[in-house]
Amino acid sequence: MSALPEASTRETRHRARETKFVTDVALYDQVVSWARQRFGPDGHGAGPHGDQYSTTTLYFETRSFDVYHRRGSYGRSKYRIRRYGAADAVFLERKFRTERLLAKRRTLVPIDALARLSNGTDRTWAGYWFHERIQLRRLQPLLQLSYNRVARVSQGRYGPIRLTIDRNLRALPLADFAFVAPIGMPFLQSACIVEVKYQVELPVLVKEMAATFGLDVQKVSKFRAAIRSLDYPLCPEPDEQVPHRLDCAEHDPAGAYAD
Repeated sequence: MSALPEASTRETRHRARETKFVTDVALYDQVVSWARQRFGPDGHGAGPHGDQYSTTTLYFETRSFDVYHRRGSYGRSKYRIRRYGAADAVFLERKFRTERLLAKRRTLVPIDALARLSNGTDRTWAGYWFHERIQLRRLQPLLQLSYNRVARVSQGRYGPIRLTIDRNLRALPLADFAFVAPIGMPFLQSACIVEVKYQVELPVLVKEMAATFGLDVQKVSKFRAAIRSLDYPLCPEPDEQVPHRLDCAEHDPAGAYAD
């Protein structure tokens, strides 16, 4: 077993909002350049600009696809395991959202500790809470989602702003507590997803970006799009991946299809 330390964090943000834009991948370099001129690196990324990530996430679902259909409390929370690059440690994550707040719990554990999620006998293990919750909610690994990300940050009137730009999305069926190389079925190949996390109201900088590149708000979820790309018999909702006016972001503070 790896000797990497295990650590947990909790974060709660009131009036937290998420807004997504989908733009043609041909604009990727221009959008990234614009963001780098106006936002700073987030302090954890790689590359010459300190803002690049290779992200791989294992998503969980029930046999009835309750998370996808957002049934009851399944529509407010997601459980996932996230790995950055080829790191020897992964994050066990729960993301819980309501219209008024966002609560996120993360526990860093060695990647070779994932086998414990199959038995969970050690209640003193830092990741036991995750094992317990997925058991109670009848969640099982469903797919691995991989993509390349650029992440930038700034400070707004009401708090921090985080802007991410994702492309090269790939989905792979994976019903095990494990990770494989970031391969899989490409989806949304002609697009990149621009996501902004902020508080209270859409920042002026984001409105400037939308005007500069002619971006429309879209309710898009990488998780939901990935499931459909793997030919599960599931349909998008009528307003999903449909362009909306920018002011719609103010009326959908919870981010209806947040990942």
